[in-house]
Amino acid sequence: MSARIANTAIDDGIGIAEMAACSGLSQDTLRWYEREGLIPGIARASDGRRMFTPRMVALVQLLSRLRSTGMPTADMREFATLVDGGAGTHQSRIELLSRHRERIAERQRLLTEASDALEAKISHYEDLISRGLDCNGTAIDEQDQELQ
Repeated sequence: MSARIANTAIDDGIGIAEMAACSGLSQDTLRWYEREGLIPGIARASDGRRMFTPRMVALVQLLSRLRSTGMPTADMREFATLVDGGAGTHQSRIELLSRHRERIAERQRLLTEASDALEAKISHYEDLISRGLDCNGTAIDEQDQELQ
């Protein structure tokens, strides 16, 4: 949290600019989160400005992390609704987050496979270059090597 926000009476809530600063999300994104029902019940100050409570700050920061992991908006909305439902929804939250954890693990597995294939291809080309060979294993003459 920034120094400005740390010095703000956050118990009363912070405005959208401060929320953007501490969450790393733009003000437009925060408004989109609100429209999509991801941040329900944002109170308004007497001047109509949004006031994010400490609980909302924590929720938005978590939602931002979930979004960065690729969680679908519908699941984020469901999670926010469950959070709003109180302690009786803890098991449902665990189940939703566990399903997402499985999706992340699968994505990590696929990325690892792709990364391994990439590393193998790089090593293959480095080996060909070091041995002076083209892709079919025949020697490259000096003129072709200068083009590399």
